[in-house]
Amino acid sequence: MRAIVTLACHANDKPVSLRDISKEEGISLSYLEQLFVKLRKGRIVKSVRGPGGGYVLARPMAAISVGEVIAVVEEPLNPVACLDAEGSCERAERCITQRVWKGLAEKIAEFLNSVTIERLSLEARALDGRKAAAEEAARAACAGDFK
Repeated sequence: MRAIVTLACHANDKPVSLRDISKEEGISLSYLEQLFVKLRKGRIVKSVRGPGGGYVLARPMAAISVGEVIAVVEEPLNPVACLDAEGSCERAERCITQRVWKGLAEKIAEFLNSVTIERLSLEARALDGRKAAAEEAARAACAGDFK
């Protein structure tokens, strides 16, 4: 998700290279390469070739949810393994708690599908703005101490 949010934060700029995302987020380049193959196939991102190439979002960030990104990279979010597609449980027919876990899984999916990449990028930009303002205030305070 951090890689997608970084990409979204640079949406008005030129395409972003995976190397730049790797440096900015501290994520392994080889891991990003694997993820972005899935994200490209899932039509979350598209690649731009040539000098200055890299990746851009394939659709408006308001149209991409966190849940969709997670589904595309095939990360299961079920609270118990027996709810995963390949999971099975010999007690499924008589398991009283499975209904609880299914309900929780539905709530998780509902929440993740309600959060857009646009919302996360706006929050990230606001956080960066506050951080920059705090750093500037600290520099100004330090400069005042040396006058």
